[in-house]
Amino acid sequence: MLVESPPEPGAPSAAPFAAPRARHAARAAGLLAALAVLAAVAVASIAVGAKPMALGDVWHGLFHFTGTADDVVVRDLRVPRTLLGLMAGLGLGLSGAVMQALTRNPLAEPGILGVNAGAAAAVVSAISFLGAATMSAYVWWALLGAAVVSVVVYVLGGTRSATPVRLALAGTAASAALVGYINAVQLLDSRALDKLRFWTVGSLASATMDTVRQVAPFLLAGAVLALALGRPLNAMALGDDTARALGAHLTRTRIAAMAAVTLLCGAATAACGPIVFVGLMVPHLVRILTGPDMRWVLAYSAVLSPVLLLGADVIGRIVTRPAELQVGVVTAFIGGPVFIHLVRRKRMAQL
Repeated sequence: MLVESPPEPGAPSAAPFAAPRARHAARAAGLLAALAVLAAVAVASIAVGAKPMALGDVWHGLFHFTGTADDVVVRDLRVPRTLLGLMAGLGLGLSGAVMQALTRNPLAEPGILGVNAGAAAAVVSAISFLGAATMSAYVWWALLGAAVVSVVVYVLGGTRSATPVRLALAGTAASAALVGYINAVQLLDSRALDKLRFWTVGSLASATMDTVRQVAPFLLAGAVLALALGRPLNAMALGDDTARALGAHLTRTRIAAMAAVTLLCGAATAACGPIVFVGLMVPHLVRILTGPDMRWVLAYSAVLSPVLLLGADVIGRIVTRPAELQVGVVTAFIGGPVFIHLVRRKRMAQL
């Protein structure tokens, strides 16, 4: 009979490597489950709306389009709305996760660097002074405003000596100044107020395939850049000195992170308006599930943020039928109580 002999003294044990492998497998399985939930929510976003519609009619509109009223609702309204919700949710979630890592603040959100305010200020300026009147014009002006404010904040933060605290303070100051400017322009120009009122609530209702095509390249570029920052952001979480010792280039990482936030949050805000709590709440929830490893935080945020945004949009279409409640209002209603509960937890997920 064969008897298993005990390991020799000093021989390496497999036990220390089993736990990391198990955690990796659990995280991968969780990510697959999140993707399945995202697919289900996307289907619900196409199938459910303010106008009740049978599943057969939805299928007909998707794959056998003949131009009927229901076909037009499905293909020209719900499909672009769902695609924009997927992309905007990804942009808001990734930008929030990057922002929280960059500022080392788990309660930070994309607007902390003034990106949302910069986009809104550019749009209201274009409406009031240049006569911009279409969503395609809003997108380009919002992206320009987001980019300019990001550069200004980084310069105010000290460029090479920029720290998380300096960037947060500079972004907060820029946001406050821009919000005052936006309010002043709206009060002085009723036309700008009327046109911007719907956009500032945060909505997917005006989505078109043209808007989707315009923002998709920016969101794709920002997503690739953000996902590539997982390792450098992990190093920065250990502190500047430790990060340098590990070979991280702090200035380059901060510039890349701000560029990613500008592309992601700027494009999402341009297309949908400033939607709150998605970029704030989802990364924080994700860290409870995955721990502080930014590679997993970014991956989960990219999947679960569209789940929240599309789910909130579906709820907004149902609760006030035949009217609609805009998604920005729904996310605020959902996010507020949930986030208060998270903040009051005895154990907070740390960066």
